[in-house]
Amino acid sequence: MGKIIALANQKGGVGKTTTAINLAASLASLEKRVLLVDVDPQANASSGLGVEGSEIGKTIYECLCSGLPAKEVIIPSMVEGLDILPSHIDLAGADLELLERDRREFVLKEVLAPIVDQYDYILIDCSPSLGIITVNALVASDSVLIPVQCEYFALEGISKLLNTVRIVRQRLNPRLEIEGFLMTMYDSRTRLNNQIYEEVKSHFKTLVFETVIQRNVKLGEAPSHGLPALLYDADSRGAVNHLQLATELINKNK
Repeated sequence: MGKIIALANQKGGVGKTTTAINLAASLASLEKRVLLVDVDPQANASSGLGVEGSEIGKTIYECLCSGLPAKEVIIPSMVEGLDILPSHIDLAGADLELLERDRREFVLKEVLAPIVDQYDYILIDCSPSLGIITVNALVASDSVLIPVQCEYFALEGISKLLNTVRIVRQRLNPRLEIEGFLMTMYDSRTRLNNQIYEEVKSHFKTLVFETVIQRNVKLGEAPSHGLPALLYDADSRGAVNHLQLATELINKNK
């Protein structure tokens, strides 16, 4: 059975979607069968892999709100072994549509249940909020990976997210674990970045990934070409960092 990992942080701009795209591509390049589920209405994970929801018709929105089977929506990406369940701006209204639904927190779990055995890893790219769709992602997942930008304000959001994880674990998904904290946008030349890294490391200890995602121009350019860094520039620091992260994740889950 595949492992389902939500990538979540209600603070925007921490590199969450960049991590989702590039970790998914890196896992696939290491011969793992991967599905990237985009549950962010901005659909950046979809467009970052060259998939535009407006061009393909059916998206995760139809799965959540109309009961369409995931297998009818999943499409292959240009990375061999990596499929995507794309998103669309329509998903912005899904929170309201699910509000009156019975077992509304379990809708995504039920969508993924028939296909989970077809993949080694299912990564869910959450929106930067703690609404019902993000709760759905946490309920459907085995663990949550939390990207943390190496800046002061990034630390403020962690406690709110951890509180949400605790509540979800108590009431809805007792098996939910913290996969780890991933430090992103790291620049070893700045004192603040090193200070934030040490602070997170001292507080969360072994829950912090050894791999650090460094600031990298190529990593920022790649999504505009609809490519993961691995295909845009395989030798770039961003591509290498995410391959290291994928290797660390695989070793951790052996």
